[in-house]
Amino acid sequence: MSEPARAEPPRAQLEVRVGSATNALQPIPGASRSLAAGSVQWIELALVAVAAACADQLTKALVSGRLGLGNAVDVLGPFTIHHVRNTGIAFGLFADSTSIVIVLTAVAIGTLIVFFARSGRRHPLLPVAVGLVLGGSASNLVDRLRLGYVTDFLDLDYWPAFNLADTFIVVGVGLLFLSFVAADRSSAAVGTSPLSRS
Repeated sequence: MSEPARAEPPRAQLEVRVGSATNALQPIPGASRSLAAGSVQWIELALVAVAAACADQLTKALVSGRLGLGNAVDVLGPFTIHHVRNTGIAFGLFADSTSIVIVLTAVAIGTLIVFFARSGRRHPLLPVAVGLVLGGSASNLVDRLRLGYVTDFLDLDYWPAFNLADTFIVVGVGLLFLSFVAADRSSAAVGTSPLSRS
């Protein structure tokens, strides 16, 4: 006489929930996010660069048109408006080496554009920083190609004369450095946040 078949207990079904991984709250690593410049960053860069170049060209034209070459006007203390010509780079460096300066400037501009294309979203200051450097560099480059020299007029007596383009370049490089430091600090802060801890 055969025994009745025993009913097998129901198998436990594996329940899968989408998004229930234990690491779901961890932030996306910075390396997985694209840092390439988008349309907004390119527009910001262009606006800053064009504004810097226009301001530089305008002030040079005013000085060249209203102040004779070599003449100076006292403004305040050691600061004077002194109309001079510079065949070198910023602050009179590499004077009488126009061809070399043109090549170096063109290479620097190209390098900055490539850098910005790859890292334009790294920090909000980058479009302004790179825009100032590009605007100043491009304005001086146009003068060297067109005239063979640039017009300098800001003179502090104890420092070689310079122009607005030189000022924009120096300020832009400073902002570029600050943006790197700020971006690195932000990345470090994200890496040590409670959400990123296991």
